[in-house]
Amino acid sequence: MKYDYLIVGAGPFGAVFAHEAMKHNKKCLVIDKRNHIGGNIYTENIEGINVHKYGAHIFHTNDKEVWEYVNRFATFNRYTNSPIANFKGKIYNLPFNMNTFYQLWGVSDPTEAGEIIESQRLKCEEPANLEEQALSLVGRDIYEKLIQGYTEKQWGRSCKELPAFIIKRLPVRFTWDNNYFNDQYQGIPVGGYTPIIEKLLVGSEVRLNTDYFEQREYFDNIATKIVYTGMLDEFYNYQFGSLEYRTLKFDSEILDKPNYQGNAVVNYTDQETPFTRIIEHKHFEFGTQAKTVVTREYSKEYELGDEPYYPVNDQKNNASYLSYKERADQEENIIFGGRLAEYKYYDMWQIVRNALDTARRELREA
Repeated sequence: MKYDYLIVGAGPFGAVFAHEAMKHNKKCLVIDKRNHIGGNIYTENIEGINVHKYGAHIFHTNDKEVWEYVNRFATFNRYTNSPIANFKGKIYNLPFNMNTFYQLWGVSDPTEAGEIIESQRLKCEEPANLEEQALSLVGRDIYEKLIQGYTEKQWGRSCKELPAFIIKRLPVRFTWDNNYFNDQYQGIPVGGYTPIIEKLLVGSEVRLNTDYFEQREYFDNIATKIVYTGMLDEFYNYQFGSLEYRTLKFDSEILDKPNYQGNAVVNYTDQETPFTRIIEHKHFEFGTQAKTVVTREYSKEYELGDEPYYPVNDQKNNASYLSYKERADQEENIIFGGRLAEYKYYDMWQIVRNALDTARRELREA
């Protein structure tokens, strides 16, 4: 065999695995059907601004080892994720906190805010759908203005048709804190995410514009083992049916002005606005460029040829996934990893953690 590992996918899972394997003097070939490395965390410099080409990515974690690991490859800034919501032209802070409650009801007393939420909550032992779940957690005002429209656009279905588990909990804070995450470590890599992936892949051979499935027989015979990070159902030729995803469409433009919306992320939570949010990329790195780049993000059903983003983890899809997983678990020379191969939405830190754990286990046994 020419290579120890063929790694299908140059995203964060594949890149971390390749880096760890390289440290053990393993020979890796990394292939990706896209024309760039980085997967969905790829950033491209446009007008001096690091543009998140596949949606906003904020690194956050409580895992100290993972935080220290990624900081070996980049300097992270002090960016704090504080998105805002635009509902029919009115602005609200996220996550739900005292700023939000003041904007909704004019209250500044945490006890009073709690009483309003409690009076609006749906008393429901076992919510039958997402709408009932949300109403039981935060009440009608927050649900109708800040959850319903955004969620229905994101999933393309009525909240009454969506399973309750999608929002097992909703963060409600009775403090004036707009930090979306509770994690100890948070930031954006100065210079974007792409340089991190570039450094992780040093020492590995990389081929872009290369589709594993177009030359599968060839690739299956040039490496001792395969690390596969693509769609699990595609790997097995959809034997147990197609797994469903939601995907995203992006509409970006360069504006000849230094500031468009004053915040990196603004969610549009009404149903009339067709997009879910607008991202202004320069604010991730506190940019002072003369121009700005904004991206409108639209959610849609996945179709063949699209990039899959969010697994639809309902009962039907999960049952199909388990059939695929049962077969995947029997493979001796194939390692499956990442959100597509595991049919699960992961935060970035979880991908790094899983890739590290997988690589260490594999290299210890190899």
